[in-house]
Amino acid sequence: MTDPLKQKYGSRATILLPLCLLTFVALSAWRLWPSGQVAHAPSGTPAGAPASGPAHVLSGPTMGTTWRVTVVHEGRDIAPILPMIEAELSQIDQQMSTWRDDSAISEFNRRADTSAFPAPAALVEVVAQAQEVSERSGGAFDVTVAPLVDAWGFGRNEAAAPPTDEQLAALRAQVGWQSLHADRGAGTLRKDQPGLTITLSAIAPGYAADVLSDRLVELGFARHLVDVGGEFRARGDGPEGPWRLGIERPDGPADDRVVQEVVPLRDAALATSGDYRNYREEAGRRISHTIDPRSGRPIDHKLASVTVVHRTAALADAYATALNVLGPEDGFALAEREGLPALFLVRDGAGFTPRATAAFAALRAGSPSATLTP
Repeated sequence: MTDPLKQKYGSRATILLPLCLLTFVALSAWRLWPSGQVAHAPSGTPAGAPASGPAHVLSGPTMGTTWRVTVVHEGRDIAPILPMIEAELSQIDQQMSTWRDDSAISEFNRRADTSAFPAPAALVEVVAQAQEVSERSGGAFDVTVAPLVDAWGFGRNEAAAPPTDEQLAALRAQVGWQSLHADRGAGTLRKDQPGLTITLSAIAPGYAADVLSDRLVELGFARHLVDVGGEFRARGDGPEGPWRLGIERPDGPADDRVVQEVVPLRDAALATSGDYRNYREEAGRRISHTIDPRSGRPIDHKLASVTVVHRTAALADAYATALNVLGPEDGFALAEREGLPALFLVRDGAGFTPRATAAFAALRAGSPSATLTP
């Protein structure tokens, strides 16, 4: 079985200093990841080895993709970093991986009981954040969408044929963010429909980047860049000023694309969602892997990708997915209404037209009016 994340992400971005080339990742609300993967130090760099140069890089596999942490260590002992990363990612996987039968989320998904389910605090928090984005996006972001993704052949198994209208109607009855409830105070999750299931794959990698970033600060490493599956969280400055992420232009061969725009990032997060890396063609028509939870069908518009900057990677991740579902008009309207710094790349004939929100334009210009608090 092909790992769905490997299909989606394609080739990984190469991080350079001071310029980070962000390879677009086609995100959707169906991200899943296999278990049994352990993070490791880069080849030839023993864990705990003295750091050399102004920055040190660690990387490894996780959640069906990879993580990469770049730290401006300023002479501090980097030995505690790798064990921390391994422990935190393992815990997130144990709580939020739908590929693990023993995970907390899998236990919730198996339950047909609609009573309150005691859940780990982190799991409740991520679901609560997801629900907030669902409400603000009118359901364009929905962590209950997996049955529809599976029906269109973009889940764990390929579909023999597109679902019929009758099949879609039956599946849509099993999907709906409003039937899911997260109670932070009580530490519980609850479902209204016994068959409701959730996957946090369009927000959990961003959450993981946030957690690693917070733990690095606690360890005394206030200047760093964390990348988990293409979701970035930056703190402080890089070795030569703000961290710089290059947004890739989504055309040409996957291993030979050029940078559309460079975004300076400091104490913020960045995520990109697009539909061009994972799709299929039927009768000359492009079928996107990104499913609109409201219609139950693949998105069908001209938005190639959208990049969102936010105060946290979890919310950047979720909002990028929501805007990608909504498309170039409705998505742009939501981004402006929420004050989101967002860059849309819209297909225009053989090329792309960039469209930036007011908040992104302010961020681009280094304006003090730029805000990351929507």
